[in-house]
Amino acid sequence: MIGLVAGPEAGVLVARARALAVLRIRSTALAVALLPAAAAVVLLAGVAMGHIPDGGGWSTARWAVVGAAVLALVLAAAVGTVVVRARPALSPTVPIPEETAPDLYRMVRDLAERLDVPAPSAMALTPDCDSWLEDRTHPAHGPPHGIPRVSRRTGAAPVLVIGSPFLWWMRVAELRALLAPVVAGTGPSAHPDIAAARRFVRGLDAAVAVAAGRPALAFVGGVARLLLRSCRNHATEMERGVAAAASERAQAVDYGLRVVAQEQVGLAYAGWDRLLNRVALPAWRMGRWPSRLDAGVVSALTELSRRDRLAEGFTSRLGERPACDLLEEPGAMDEAASLLAARLFHGGPAMAGPDWSPVAWSQYPEEVVDRKWRLEAARLHRCLDDLPVPYPDPVTGPPVPDAVPARAAVPAGLPGLPGPELDAAAPTVARVLSRLTGPAATGVAEELEARLSTEVAREAASEERSVDRAAFGSAAEPWLDGLTPLFPLQPPRSGRELLTDHVTAMVCCAAVDTAGARPGLDWLDGPALLVGGARRADLARTVLSLIEDGDAGPLRAWLGEVGVRPEKPVRLV
Repeated sequence: MIGLVAGPEAGVLVARARALAVLRIRSTALAVALLPAAAAVVLLAGVAMGHIPDGGGWSTARWAVVGAAVLALVLAAAVGTVVVRARPALSPTVPIPEETAPDLYRMVRDLAERLDVPAPSAMALTPDCDSWLEDRTHPAHGPPHGIPRVSRRTGAAPVLVIGSPFLWWMRVAELRALLAPVVAGTGPSAHPDIAAARRFVRGLDAAVAVAAGRPALAFVGGVARLLLRSCRNHATEMERGVAAAASERAQAVDYGLRVVAQEQVGLAYAGWDRLLNRVALPAWRMGRWPSRLDAGVVSALTELSRRDRLAEGFTSRLGERPACDLLEEPGAMDEAASLLAARLFHGGPAMAGPDWSPVAWSQYPEEVVDRKWRLEAARLHRCLDDLPVPYPDPVTGPPVPDAVPARAAVPAGLPGLPGPELDAAAPTVARVLSRLTGPAATGVAEELEARLSTEVAREAASEERSVDRAAFGSAAEPWLDGLTPLFPLQPPRSGRELLTDHVTAMVCCAAVDTAGARPGLDWLDGPALLVGGARRADLARTVLSLIEDGDAGPLRAWLGEVGVRPEKPVRLV
């Protein structure tokens, strides 16, 4: 019968049929829990009416069944209480009160009216390239901002969660087309059977999380997991039916723009991923968080459009009204979403502080890039200081600059040294080159990789402890404490990658101090070295040749071309 129905109603019927299957599983579980009680009632009623003898084996059986019934009821009550009271998972978001985005609320309500579905009860931003509806009617969640508390049985509309990169990159018409199938999902969500099935599944999932690691709730966790496994297929098909119904209902709304909007989703995801990994992550590791990430993704995608001919034509859209104009204060929203992104993807504190402060894009080169290079250069030379100092081989001739005991005066005339008083342990590029390519360079790179890995891990552990102390007792999303980062961006860097980064940082410091270069920001690749106002991306190749092959020739040629003086000490932090 369902197969004969066309249009959105077919998906709704499929979803409702699967929801009823989930509710039947709930009813079956309740019946199993009440079965011993029913048997005990039959036995007691039989004795009271004289149909069952009072005494002998019947009396023993009666009291055994009564005991089993009491135990079953107690256990069922415990499971039911945990399922009902457990707090379902809630996506960390930035709420959008209606007074801060009246145009956005008006657009979404007009869209819901065109789709003939209930409008979302509230809206929120998430620092991700996705949008969805989220039910927040559980008492533990509290009502959305500005919305009075309602009963879970009244079927309050869900909250519309919008990916913040979409608001800044997409145009108003594109955002409306993109949100059409999402908003259309409020129609099936309002169906009582579907809403009840979703509440039951979310309650089971929350109960499993509550019981995890608590031996006293082991039985509750086991029952919840069993019921979840029984409901899994039905719940999955129910959600597919809801999605199919919503998509079908949205077909009549801005279909052509939806195709364009879907293309922008892929582009926005690529730019957002590059921005977080290449630009934001170095700042987060420095204790700074870029306060305009969403505005940055527009710059990143504009740069991508300029470089990649597959993205040609996208920049012409920038003349149209951006969707972020629907917000009264887009800068404040961008800052809140940027702070949440830092917490989710890096594990930073929930609030800004002395060791966790925002940084503007205009300040990024000086306050992040330059400081990052100098901190890494200082770490590299600390590790060099810890290595045993090699002594020259009398057969091989004069020693390399670093082949002199630390803090010893070096006479003039040695190759590459500018004067008679240069300290061999000074932070110079020449020192790094001599240790990695000199006569005593065997095993130095591997030793440096190990020492750098150890020191970086030690600093990361110290930072994590300080973040935990700062987050303890925070009122902002307290359930996240101890769980962040929920989505770490990158695995720990290998020793080879760390050594390459640190040698590159040392060379960049020398270029800034001796060749007039400047730190810069590349929207797609992060920290960049600017020589004469142009980015020099060829440095990485020469450093890799030094680290992997032990060949310093390409790097020396690059230093000479740029005008870097490797024997000059650099300024460290």
